[in-house]
Amino acid sequence: MRINLQDINHDFATMLNAYDCPAILVTPEYQILASNQRYLESFGAIDQGQPAYCYRVSHNNEVPCDQAGEACPLSAAGISRRKERVLHIHHSPRGTEHIDIEILPIVDDKGEVKFFVELLKSVTLSNPKIDGTGMVGTSPIFNQLVENITRVAPTEASVLLVGDTGTGKEIAASAIHLASNRKTQPMVILECSGLTETLFESELFGHVKGAFTGASYNKHGLVEVANGGTLFLDEIGDVPYELQIKLLRLIETGTYRPVGSRETKRSDFRLICATHQDIFSMVERGEFRRDLYYRINVFPIHIPSLNKRKEDIALLTTAILQRIDDSGRYTVTDSAISLLKGHDFKGNIRELRNILSRALVLANTQIIDRHVIKTCLEIDRIIESNSESVTDLKGNERKYLQHIIECVNGDKDKAAALAGISTRSLYRKLQ
Repeated sequence: MRINLQDINHDFATMLNAYDCPAILVTPEYQILASNQRYLESFGAIDQGQPAYCYRVSHNNEVPCDQAGEACPLSAAGISRRKERVLHIHHSPRGTEHIDIEILPIVDDKGEVKFFVELLKSVTLSNPKIDGTGMVGTSPIFNQLVENITRVAPTEASVLLVGDTGTGKEIAASAIHLASNRKTQPMVILECSGLTETLFESELFGHVKGAFTGASYNKHGLVEVANGGTLFLDEIGDVPYELQIKLLRLIETGTYRPVGSRETKRSDFRLICATHQDIFSMVERGEFRRDLYYRINVFPIHIPSLNKRKEDIALLTTAILQRIDDSGRYTVTDSAISLLKGHDFKGNIRELRNILSRALVLANTQIIDRHVIKTCLEIDRIIESNSESVTDLKGNERKYLQHIIECVNGDKDKAAALAGISTRSLYRKLQ
């Protein structure tokens, strides 16, 4: 029997509009019967001239997700008879985007599933104040990262982000904050590496006038600024051992005292930490407090290296170029992308950004081809080889500059730009 979609949509519109996110009503046969106003605003109207199926509308697939090699929450909810959740990549008017899907089965008095309500929540993965490229990718390992973020973000659990330098731990922390209930409040960042004990305490807890030499005014600490929001401690492994007990007390009680003050203050914040170090090994060596480790490691998330997600390089390249030059003029050839995929990215996404910044200087046209990328990578190898020997600094510097000039076919202006110096300085150093 053919279902009259217009009548069904009208009958269920009021029910679906009660949800504060895009929602659709789906049959066990994957047919979309109705959608709420928020769905129409986010994804557009569904053509009701013929049966519409969720796997076609959302994924452009000809078969259901579980038959296309993806997790299907509808199929899972049909079996479990309870709510199921999964992260999918959907097609939308804005292009492809990550969507957090929740499926709610509707059963009759016999326990048979009659309908499903599908709730679709867009995942925010970027913060222009931190990095205009945001989190970009579609690889399986990246999708797992996004799913972990969307699961933990609405909770108050402390998160420990672990990953190599340049993988985007700060961007991941921002994504967690933006998807949390504290997103309207500030996310405050403290870079823990390189801070002395006094400076660390002063930055984190604040200080009163006269607390130490140079403390000529009262200073609010970052803990106070983060009240109601998120406190992000980057490179937590570098916190001096002597201060870890104070940090532990702050996390456990939410209380602290500014340096030089007897007044106890209180702050309500969500804690996110990050490190490129093996914290557990540091605990075993006695370099990091075991009790603090278990307080910050409630929900660990591994940030994969770029070498583990090479299939995302094309998308990352497009996003990074847009960030560097928002004119949209530059394109990268497939052969250039292939060359990038074959590169060993020791510096991860940060290294890719440097390579593309260099490519914009080297490109004579708006096409970044294989030759340009090859030249960029050769310059990197020159830098690495010269950094291995520093016995003759002036000789090495001259050799390095001459190599760059050769790479850009004698163009001294481009060579100077790549070396980060003026053309006049380049000539002087070569003499």
